[in-house]
Amino acid sequence: MEDRNVEIGSIGIISGCRESDQKSEDTTVEIWVDSVSLQPFTQEEWNAHHEQTIHKTRKGAMRIRAVNSAGEPVPNATISIVQNRLGFSFGCEVEKNILGNQAYQNWFTKRFTVTTFANEMKWYSTEAVRGKEDYTTADAMLRFFKQHGVAVRGHNIVWNDPKYQLSWVTSLSGNDLYNAVKRRVSSVVSRYKGQLVSWDVVNENLHFSFFESKMGAQASYNIYALAHSIDPRTTMFMNEYNTLEQPGDSASSPAKYLGKLRELQSIRVAGKIQLGIGLESHFNTPNIPYMRSALDTLAATGLPIWLTEVDVQAPPNVQANYFEQVLREGHAHPQVKGMVTWSGYSPSGCYKMCLTDGNFRNLPAGDVVDKLLREWGGLRVQTTGLTDSDGFFEASLFHGDYDINIAHPLINSTASHSFTLTSDDSPPSPFVVHV
Repeated sequence: MEDRNVEIGSIGIISGCRESDQKSEDTTVEIWVDSVSLQPFTQEEWNAHHEQTIHKTRKGAMRIRAVNSAGEPVPNATISIVQNRLGFSFGCEVEKNILGNQAYQNWFTKRFTVTTFANEMKWYSTEAVRGKEDYTTADAMLRFFKQHGVAVRGHNIVWNDPKYQLSWVTSLSGNDLYNAVKRRVSSVVSRYKGQLVSWDVVNENLHFSFFESKMGAQASYNIYALAHSIDPRTTMFMNEYNTLEQPGDSASSPAKYLGKLRELQSIRVAGKIQLGIGLESHFNTPNIPYMRSALDTLAATGLPIWLTEVDVQAPPNVQANYFEQVLREGHAHPQVKGMVTWSGYSPSGCYKMCLTDGNFRNLPAGDVVDKLLREWGGLRVQTTGLTDSDGFFEASLFHGDYDINIAHPLINSTASHSFTLTSDDSPPSPFVVHV
């Protein structure tokens, strides 16, 4: 047997004194611990690390050069840059009550670039009676968000929690259940093929195992394989809670999550299945160092990570602060590709928190969202300045879509352009504008 050294990192300590017990089922393996170092950090140091990561992964340099009709530089031209769309996927859950509610629609579309339907795509909403499918509401919601350029996450194909199964589903067994599940997967995935940014396929399949108990240990494997075969270009996500939120929940620990991912990565289908890591992120009191440790562990897979249902249940005097901590930590992690908050508004009350009231005035959590959007370039944030003696203006901007306006009063000329700044734009080439 070949000798190998395997490095294991990202061990998170919950709080206080702890013993780290590393075990292996392979009796031939020797476990060594080397170069252990525990060092305190200040909040300022933690924040500084955020800024370094954000500058590297979320921002880019934009160089603009203003020239006249002869190609000569135009100094002291006024540059105004307005971000029209955030490059980072940031969104909020919605329900069907957004349809026909203009005030709600305005509040939502001003802020978010992605959404998840709370219930409207779920099996219990689209086939409440066996054999009678109704996608009317989900279709109408999808049309609305397409019209406003808001991406939609598919949530969900099936849910592994027995509590959320329709009575007619629980009454089935054997081939009847297999055929019903196959019809469900084929129906919803083919209907929305190519229209969604991702699918939560077998929701919460670490904590629950309804379909495995009825259809065998390969149930999740088979459902993912079928969904991928129908819509191979859409990323198929796991979606689970407590992987970030509760270090003591062994059912969905980072190690257990990775184990299920490896099972799904072994799916043999035409073309490589695109998998994603969905982390619900329903927090009480967030343990931010543990959150980072868990994200680092999962990020080693190289798969995209989304925080899919972010909210905080905590006393009012700390809820908004905790919410901000979680969003900042997620945004600062280079492998986190998107975040969806849960939820914005519901007439009957939200799951753990709302962002806005019935008059669409922000609640404290909504103020956190707007504060971060202004920092991250959303809400049409404006950057202004003057070109230098060589006609150049340079700014560090968040990735996204922008409009540029350039004016110079002495030559009585203005110019307007649009551009998209992405992570592929470094090092920047000057964007030449004729004034």
